[in-house]
Amino acid sequence: MVFQTILLGAFSTTIVLYSSLIAILKVEAQSPSPVDNTDLISYSKALLRMEPERQQAFEEIKKIIGNGDVPKIVCNDSNSLSGLPGKAKDVAISYCNRSQKIVEENGLTIDRFNKITVEVQNNSDLKKQIYNNLLRLQKSPSAQY
Repeated sequence: MVFQTILLGAFSTTIVLYSSLIAILKVEAQSPSPVDNTDLISYSKALLRMEPERQQAFEEIKKIIGNGDVPKIVCNDSNSLSGLPGKAKDVAISYCNRSQKIVEENGLTIDRFNKITVEVQNNSDLKKQIYNNLLRLQKSPSAQY
């Protein structure tokens, strides 16, 4: 039960990450292409690898900023990054670069990753599939699909 609570928290936090905290790139307003199982697995693996990095970056930025709220950070929006103090900006840029690399190492383009993110936010079935993928991957990190 604790494992599922932690996983749900990480999944929810990661989804929120892309909707309100840190987005890697803006998604173009297009009809999304269908998300196949291979993409969902790649997406899930990327989420799991990014989450510890995101938490670390968030905590570092929070320490630098102090008691204030961490502002919304959009990696491809220089205005959102320029509002951060120097060291916090460096942390955010480093996180964005690492996240992009993680996405690509898991076989997705940034554009595809962001389109899936939007689809997941609007499709409860996809959200459930990703949640189940995350459960399986955390139970058996070396799982091959």
